Amino acid sequence: MVEEAGSAILIDTPPELRLQLIANGFSRVDAVLYTHEHADHINGIDDLRMFSVRRPGPLPIYGPPETLDRLRHSFNYIFDDAVRPYEGTSKPNLELHALEPGCAITVAGVRTLPLAFRHGHLRVFGYRFGPLAYLTDVKSVPAAEREQLRGLDVLVLNALWWRSHPTHLSIAEAVETARELGARRTYLTHLTHETGHAELEAQLPPGVMPAYDGLTVEIA
Repeated sequence: MVEEAGSAILIDTPPELRLQLIANGFSRVDAVLYTHEHADHINGIDDLRMFSVRRPGPLPIYGPPETLDRLRHSFNYIFDDAVRPYEGTSKPNLELHALEPGCAITVAGVRTLPLAFRHGHLRVFGYRFGPLAYLTDVKSVPAAEREQLRGLDVLVLNALWWRSHPTHLSIAEAVETARELGARRTYLTHLTHETGHAELEAQLPPGVMPAYDGLTVEIA
């Protein structure tokens, strides 16, 4: 969740989203940014229902065009206007907005720069919000995108495990990527149970830390 100027922007809707939002005290979502279409990033979409019905209009949803197409296909009951909820029931009221990489937009009052990366055969979007960038499920950060990520205070970056993986950065690759990008602080996410938190933290260089559930990072 990215909070700025009174707005709350959610990145992806993973399974058990409702439980995660309750556990972390979130009762409001003003917009959702999707990174890509894999199940662990979209399958909690129905948990947006209560946030959308509390609004005067639909909840805006942003992401790569192909990801939005997958949402329409996989969750047609949400996006097909012909599917009407029974009286006394509801369905998420969501409005889709396709993004183009490299074209900054304003999302819920927050300037947002989407950037495209490869994730196996898929395209995955990362997002920059001023001094903060969030990159998950990337295998590399090409030179053009590195230039768009200079001057960061905080970088959130995927790092699966120590072994090599065909579609994700390994921990060693993530550390090298963090060094190249030069953010003041880098938090590794999308980690697995192969690495314990304290064990991993002890092996990382200064300025690179493993993220954890419930982590809050404040940026001046």
